[in-house]
Amino acid sequence: RGSASTRLVAPPPPNGDLTLGGLFPVHSRGPAGVPCGPIKKEKGIHRLEAMLYALDRVNGDPKVLPNLTLGARILDTCSRDTYALEQALGFVRSLLPPPEGEGQCADGSPPRRPPPERLVGVIGASASSVSIMVANVLRLFNIPQISYASTAPELSDPARYGFFSRVVPPDSQQAAAMVAVSRALGWSYVATVASEGSYGESGVEAFVQSSREAGGLCIAQSIKIPREPRPGEFDKLIGRLMETSTASEWVAGRVLVLFCLFVQGEACPTLLWGTLGRYGAAPQCHRVTHGAMGCPPTGFDEYFTSRSLENNRRNLWFHEFWEEDFNCRLPHSEPQSEPHSGPVRKCTGNPYLPHSQEGKVQFVIDAVLAMARALHSLAAELCPGGGLCPHMDPPDGRRLLQHIRGVNFSGSAGTPVSFNENGDAPGRYDIFQFQGANGSGTYRPVGQWVQGLHLQMDAMTWGSNGSVPPSVCSLPCGPGEKKTPVKGVPCCWHCELCAGYRFLADPQSCQACPPHLRPTTNRTSCRPTPVLRLRWGDPCAAVPLALATLGLSATAFVLLTFIKHHETPIVKASGRELSYVLLVGIALVYAITFLMVAEPGVGVCAMRRLFLGLGMSLSYAALLTKTNRIYRIFEQGKRSVTPPRFISPTSQLVITFALSGMQLVGAAAWLLLRPPHALVDYEMGRTPDPEDARGVLRCDMAEGATLACLAHALLLMLTTTVYAIKARGVPETFNEAKPIGFAMYTTCVVWLAFGPIFFGVHVQTATLTVSMSLSASVPLGLLYAPKVYVILVHPERNQPRRPHPPIACRHPPSPLNLPHRAPNCLQTPPNCPPSSPPNQPQSLTGLGGATPRGGSTRTPPRCGYPGSSSSIQRVPDPPSTRRHRRDGSQSRANLGGG
Repeated sequence: RGSASTRLVAPPPPNGDLTLGGLFPVHSRGPAGVPCGPIKKEKGIHRLEAMLYALDRVNGDPKVLPNLTLGARILDTCSRDTYALEQALGFVRSLLPPPEGEGQCADGSPPRRPPPERLVGVIGASASSVSIMVANVLRLFNIPQISYASTAPELSDPARYGFFSRVVPPDSQQAAAMVAVSRALGWSYVATVASEGSYGESGVEAFVQSSREAGGLCIAQSIKIPREPRPGEFDKLIGRLMETSTASEWVAGRVLVLFCLFVQGEACPTLLWGTLGRYGAAPQCHRVTHGAMGCPPTGFDEYFTSRSLENNRRNLWFHEFWEEDFNCRLPHSEPQSEPHSGPVRKCTGNPYLPHSQEGKVQFVIDAVLAMARALHSLAAELCPGGGLCPHMDPPDGRRLLQHIRGVNFSGSAGTPVSFNENGDAPGRYDIFQFQGANGSGTYRPVGQWVQGLHLQMDAMTWGSNGSVPPSVCSLPCGPGEKKTPVKGVPCCWHCELCAGYRFLADPQSCQACPPHLRPTTNRTSCRPTPVLRLRWGDPCAAVPLALATLGLSATAFVLLTFIKHHETPIVKASGRELSYVLLVGIALVYAITFLMVAEPGVGVCAMRRLFLGLGMSLSYAALLTKTNRIYRIFEQGKRSVTPPRFISPTSQLVITFALSGMQLVGAAAWLLLRPPHALVDYEMGRTPDPEDARGVLRCDMAEGATLACLAHALLLMLTTTVYAIKARGVPETFNEAKPIGFAMYTTCVVWLAFGPIFFGVHVQTATLTVSMSLSASVPLGLLYAPKVYVILVHPERNQPRRPHPPIACRHPPSPLNLPHRAPNCLQTPPNCPPSSPPNQPQSLTGLGGATPRGGSTRTPPRCGYPGSSSSIQRVPDPPSTRRHRRDGSQSRANLGGG
């Protein structure tokens, strides 16, 4: 149906001086075994008539090609590349001279043949696959070709298609426009669907390449539709897309990039989104079409609507178009290959020809005008006098190609027409959005792409919610979360929070903050870590300062009480020298709290090193000396009557100062070897949660250095505790050892609890000072509080005893070298009571309060046991004296000679 090749001439004249070839899909692809199918009204006849209309304009314009006319030789490609190649050979065949010796006249002369047709160029083709086939042949004969619809990127290769040009931009720019639209709408994960063939496959390839160059856009899957799909092929396609959607975990919305030739043969790239499997329910899409916003060529509309069977006999396919358009039959027409439903009426009269301009009409006109202007420029160069000179008969194809690439004019729709070095037109695209609901609607312009995207967001509609539907593989990560890309799919990732002290350095990596910084709340940067300073008014300093103040007040009160009652028996019996030293040590322990709370500096840090352990060393040295003296006296008394060495007050002070002086010497050496300084310790205040992190302003004394300062004092404390345990067997009448033991046991408990608390909190200064204040309060309360109570509340118990009648006793010198005053014998001669074995002293004066309860403060003589070197003769006291003794002994309890 329809002739395979027809020569059409645009009058006048019938043939024209120069001929332009034309390739149009007048008929669609036929079924198997048939080259051509039904006629294509819009894509075929409209475009063919557009070429004829453009030739009429050129031949009627005296300013273009004066004294020259253009004719046309138009071929039907039937939308098939192989068939179009066969038809294109007709262009080449007309240029070849007949072989020599082919035929002769009766008289023997060679036959007279018309001159070969002057084919100077070809307009077409429509499909890229057809243009590729034809361009390979035309290049061999240097015939320029201008296409009005072929957009395959491979046609831009000048090495293979050097004589090919086009007034439409290639798919590479078309793909760039679609990538720009996708990125502008926030779509980063799309699938591509292409029809089999040059247009679809090249378009998808250009889209993928453009998306890689632009970045931020990934292809979920690429699907190709066969040229002749079998039944159920599209259902399988939808199923594959749904599998991709599930496997890739698309968030919401599925955008498909379509490079497809539709049933009618239309090639229009489309961005389609919706819910997979339900595209029939009002899908929405963007379409990118060639051209620019503006008015279509109105002259063609008037021309086409005026065509009729009488005035359009040059188009031999027009009668077929007429029958198809009006659903009628002309007389003497060929039978229809596909019978119409119902009776077919006869075509009569001259009805009005309905018309809606096809999208590529303006590009057909622009292609003809570009070829005409190039010929005009070449003719002006080769034939200055006008007309067809020998240099233009025929024109050189290479020189004509140079003039084609140099044209630049305003086309039929008002858009500029020009070519680059590869023969491509600049990219100019209109962007339309389908707007409507319930299956009805229309495409409305929403933007333009001219070497860049200009999108009118306010002109778009997005359904009920009014927001752009997303099409992403993964949602954007939250603040402080890095992207861990999925292998092989850069647009898909997993979000991982920058944990700990790390911040988001870039979208793909986290970095640790410097030691003095911590991450912000959203973990996008680092901020300074607050510095924790123990100030005088802070709650953490209030408790230590309160304890220290109370302790110093109590210590001063005890010291003043002892000084005021310096000569009383209780003060004397407690060992005045060591008692004062112990009080000074306790005061130093309380005073160190003020140094620890003060803001660290060089001077404060130096004072801390000197006095941190000095007060405790002095206190425990005094207690150790006192406990050791008691223990040695009793142990020596078990073995010999000779008193132990170094039990005098002077010796006791020397020992005490020697033990505590070791602490002072070590601290002084430390100051000389390593001068002190203050620093901010960020590791000390580093917590699992950065929000709780603090830098601690402290001296250059870490936990180890602090314990080193206290090591000597703690060693003295442990040694004192050991001696307190050993002295626990002292008779109950010597009650000074037991309070010391209780004090040391309590102190050990305090320091055992100190360790875990000290290493488990940020503000270690408060913990240390409270522990030291508690350890100083223990001896102050257990050793001094009872004495002060007796001195102030019961002064009658702190009176010296009255003189007693002399007693005739003989005894050896006292092991304590005390004055030999005649005491009351504690036994009745001639035998000592069993509870008082020989050589066992009954009272000790000067032992720190170790005096017999209700007894004398004098050392008793040795009783007259067998083997004893002394004898005692007690003189009975008168009743009044005995009563007085009983009263006096009660009042002198807990006293010791001093």
